[in-house]
Amino acid sequence: MEIIKAVLFGIVEGITEWLPVSSTGHMILLDEFVKLKGSADFVNVFLVVIQLGAIFAVVLQFWNQLFPFQFKDKNRPVIEMDKMILWGKILLTCIPAAVIGILFDDVFEAMFYHAVPVAIALIVFGIAFIVIERWNKGKRPRMKTVEDLTISAVLIIGVFQLIAAIFPGTSRSGATIVGALLIGVSRKAASEFTFFLAVPVMLGASLLKVLQYGFAFSGSELLVLAVGMITAFLVSIVVIRFLMDYIKKHDFQAFGWYRIVLGIIVLLCSMAGVIQV
Repeated sequence: MEIIKAVLFGIVEGITEWLPVSSTGHMILLDEFVKLKGSADFVNVFLVVIQLGAIFAVVLQFWNQLFPFQFKDKNRPVIEMDKMILWGKILLTCIPAAVIGILFDDVFEAMFYHAVPVAIALIVFGIAFIVIERWNKGKRPRMKTVEDLTISAVLIIGVFQLIAAIFPGTSRSGATIVGALLIGVSRKAASEFTFFLAVPVMLGASLLKVLQYGFAFSGSELLVLAVGMITAFLVSIVVIRFLMDYIKKHDFQAFGWYRIVLGIIVLLCSMAGVIQV
């Protein structure tokens, strides 16, 4: 039964990590109904480290765009400077969330990692998607590719990523895409840059959890974690390809409406006592 639960969590993680609907929010809500057995420390580690499977999917899908060392000469690697510059932008974007996350992660978790804050964040950013997409309708993006992103642009995206780090339900991908669309980045570039940002962000979050709790778990718990990660990896590959094809013909308004509806359902369930506030 725990293996089945791990598969379910992996599916939810693999879908919601890349679609702008909040993976953390969905994982918190799923945990209300599907309780993993094991120590509290294991569950805390599982809900974060399972994201590593999703990271590997990004690395696999975008290896040629991310890996700056090309072995064109058998004797030594060639460093591609455009990719080094890209990594500079990625790391610069991550600084605000990294600093605040390290200092106040436990505080934010205690204050906001509950059903009602998640629901409010889902609704607020759902409205933001609809408003921004309608505001941008007919406008040509000023930055069409990831390479076009300016320093000021990545800093603004970093602030939006910080909002997601504080408020679960906001969605890291959702917040960064909203911020990017707001300043004139194309949907394709906004989505790709969001995928790239996930690599250091999730690695950092997973490392913090491992340092905090360690891996002193039973063999069965580690098996459950491995199954969750593998499932998240496989599902993420499909979802990333789907999203990149989807945005060629559609905008993000459908995800905005989904967030609003889900947020309302969560609020109603909280008021009815179905899930804990």
